[in-house]
Amino acid sequence: MQLFGLSKKDTLFLLIVIFLTLATPILLQPFAEGSGLAQFNAGYPDLMQRFAIYGIFAIGFNILFGLTGYLSFGHAAFLGVGSYSAVWMFKLLTMNIIPGIILAVIVSGLFALLIGWISLRRSGIYFSILTLAFAQMSYNLAYSVLTPLTNGETGLQIRLSDPRILDGASAAGSLPTTNLFGLAMNDSVKMEFFGRLFTFNVGYYFSAVMAIIVFYIALRIFRSPFGLMLRAVKTNQTRLNYTGVNTRPYTLAAFVISGMYAGLAGGLLAAMDPLAGAERMQWTASGEVVLMTILGGAGTMMGPVLGAGFIKYFENIFSKINDNVLHNWFGPLPDGLENFLVDLVHPFVGKGWHLTLGMLFVLVVMFLPGGLVEGGQRIAALFRRKRKPDGSGPKHQPKQAPHVAE
Repeated sequence: MQLFGLSKKDTLFLLIVIFLTLATPILLQPFAEGSGLAQFNAGYPDLMQRFAIYGIFAIGFNILFGLTGYLSFGHAAFLGVGSYSAVWMFKLLTMNIIPGIILAVIVSGLFALLIGWISLRRSGIYFSILTLAFAQMSYNLAYSVLTPLTNGETGLQIRLSDPRILDGASAAGSLPTTNLFGLAMNDSVKMEFFGRLFTFNVGYYFSAVMAIIVFYIALRIFRSPFGLMLRAVKTNQTRLNYTGVNTRPYTLAAFVISGMYAGLAGGLLAAMDPLAGAERMQWTASGEVVLMTILGGAGTMMGPVLGAGFIKYFENIFSKINDNVLHNWFGPLPDGLENFLVDLVHPFVGKGWHLTLGMLFVLVVMFLPGGLVEGGQRIAALFRRKRKPDGSGPKHQPKQAPHVAE
């Protein structure tokens, strides 16, 4: 079966991704509030929505880094520009998220075109430094210089006095909420399946559908002649230049597409919470998407998504574990051993959860250079090896038969 111009293998792959994405609220329902596993904080709508949004961000970054090898340390600038653009649309036109997201993608794409046109004049570490410099300039402009547009350190947010030309006055003097043609993004629909009641969040499913669409676009790019040219750039750009191929339009196109993905993610963050702050443009946010892509597997389709989900999930878990939680965990042990274990684990959780993330990242880079995807491939290969028969008899005969016939 082939769909949307994909091969049979890619069609099956896409269908699996669609199923897993849409079924995430059901699969994570045991981790939701009120369940025995709620302490692992995985079944909450806000967290699931962040899985989808940062998955989009990482997929876009992978189009640039995974295909061309150009490592950008400034992609958070496009994330922030997308958020600011969407919030301005919420303030001036309507709280319907569609115009805001469209504006976020367009403005981020234009901004990426400007930065890419300058930065791609250099390659390697010089390109990375240029993108980092542009991101930090954008952050400082948003934080202190362009305060009429960004509201400085307070952040841009909606107000009752905003015109919102298409919406009119807010009901009962309360701040309006973002919506999708009247359906509030924070609404939840409860449905019963298999005798159990499941909650489906509107915001998550909109983000999930957008993630599926951009995943399909990225899959087409990876399989296209354009994607093949980007891989050639990564393999040996100098050789391409010597053969007379101008690679700059290809790398610039990849950079702009990647920036538009980041702008879409920023717009979705604003749709989830109509607030845009300069912190989304900091270098740490750019470093985070680099970690997501490398941790999952740069150059692969599922790697960035897995990396984004892994980091956001463990950020949510480890950052919320405090000393009280640790004492509850080790409470049955003798007091001396309990206090020792609490002191031992304390630096790796709560505010120090980044230490745990750093250690995991080091382990993955050292033992799984291909990221989590490589880990999954090794496990799959191990199971396939176990299923193969141990006998040695007839396995050499197919190679000998043609020789005898000749």
